[in-house]
Formats: sequence, structure tokens, C-alpha cells
Amino acid sequence: MSTTGRLIVCPTPIGNLEDVTLRVLSALREVDVVACEDTRRTRVLLERYGVSATLVSYHEHNERARTTQLVDRMRKGDVVALVSDAGTPLVSDPGFVLVGACVAAGLAVEVLPGPSAVMSALVASALPSDTWRFVGYLPRKRGALAELLRASETIVAFESPNRVAASLAVLAQDDAERPVVVCRELTKRHEEIVRGTAGELAARYAAEPPRGEVVLVLGGAPAAAPELGPALEALRKLVDAGAKPRPASSVVASLTGTKANALYRALMAPVEP
Repeated sequence: MSTTGRLIVCPTPIGNLEDVTLRVLSALREVDVVACEDTRRTRVLLERYGVSATLVSYHEHNERARTTQLVDRMRKGDVVALVSDAGTPLVSDPGFVLVGACVAAGLAVEVLPGPSAVMSALVASALPSDTWRFVGYLPRKRGALAELLRASETIVAFESPNRVAASLAVLAQDDAERPVVVCRELTKRHEEIVRGTAGELAARYAAEPPRGEVVLVLGGAPAAAPELGPALEALRKLVDAGAKPRPASSVVASLTGTKANALYRALMAPVEP
């Protein structure tokens, strides 16, 4: 082993054990100790590939105390692997405290690539991925959830299967046509990807909640329509002065950043008595 202690962050399969990488298996064979969220689950993976390793638990209830122990070992030259039950550690899983402590102690942190339910769901959704946000689990408070759902970028979130319908109902109340993708049991035997509108899927899962692990991908909120008031008033003045509505709409739109069609429709809309 290297005489320089360090931490190796090792992603593990999110469902199908065949998704583990060769680099991760090599690291798990060579490190001095594997810090894992649940030693029983990690042992299943290691036994599948004939890996013998020393395991210690590292989870939300002991991470601060365990971090102190692991950093002390790395300072003495040990190499530690960090794994979670599934996917990449720190992504809605324990590990943040340990990585931060290693950086503060001047210890090297090596992060290996590997499975991620977040990335798998985003790609499978076919929703825009140029700008997106991962939010962990959706907020439980209705106000915080409604505020989050007003974001303009694509949102990727974990959700309890029992709360999927309720969360989508909040979204549907604001915009029933918003695109939504429900990714269930990714990489597993019963993997299912369901696409639809917020209204459609809220109704579907209200009748029968999904089973298993769920990742939601929500299309971004549509951009707010610009205020037409001043632009529309300018258009009316031009038309009253003799300009033709269509060309005048285009001119005003180019000067104000509004949509020519929206201005024209507002101009031609019947005035209520």
C-alpha cells in the first residue's frame, strides 16, 4: 500500500450489480478499510466479485465520530474507501463530513466515476439538460415545494413513492401541462420510465402509487410573459396615427422585447363593455 493515506470515493450500483466499474473493484480490493452505509449491503456486492475487505459502518448517525477515526487512520498512512448503499456517496447519502475533514487535514481525495440515479434519470427523461438542478428529496412543506417548482430549469429529485401523487398535484395546480417523467427502479428488473404532463401523472399515481425507488424529473417552469402594458399603449398610438397593425406590432416588439403576435392579439382583442 501507499505510505500516503488518502480517501477513495467509490460509487456502487444503484440496482444491477453488474454496473460496478473495474476501477471501483480494484480499489475495494486494495484499500485498508471500506467505510460503508450498511455493511450488510456492501458485503453482498463484495461477495459477488470475490472481494475480501475490512468493513466499518459509516452512516448519518455515526458519521462525525467515525470521521475522526478514519481521518486519524489516513494520517497514519491508511487508504480508506467510502461507499454508500447505492450510487455516488454524498449525493443524498453520507460522506460530506468525511470529505470535508480530509480536505481540511490536507489528505488526498480521489473520486471514481460510476453509477448515479440522478444522471440516469436526467438522460432518460429527454427533458432539457443544458441547465438543470438536483434538489435531493422534494421539500415536505407545501409552500417550499411550490416555490421550488417555479424554477425555470429542469429539476431532478428523489421522492417517496407514497408522496409522488401529492407532489405532482401541487405542480399540476400551477401548470397541469408541465412535462414530468417518473423514473422507477432504475437499472433493476422492473425499471419503468413514465412520461406525461403533471396533470396526467398526478391522476395516474393518485389511483395507484408507484412502487420502489423513484426519481422525478420535472420540466422547467415556462418563462413569465413580459408585461404588455407600455408596449401595447405605444402600439395603439401608432395605429391611431395611421400605422397598419401588423407592421406596427413588429416594430414595437423589436423595441420592447415583447412578442409581435402577443401585441397584435392584444390590440385586436374585443373591448369588454
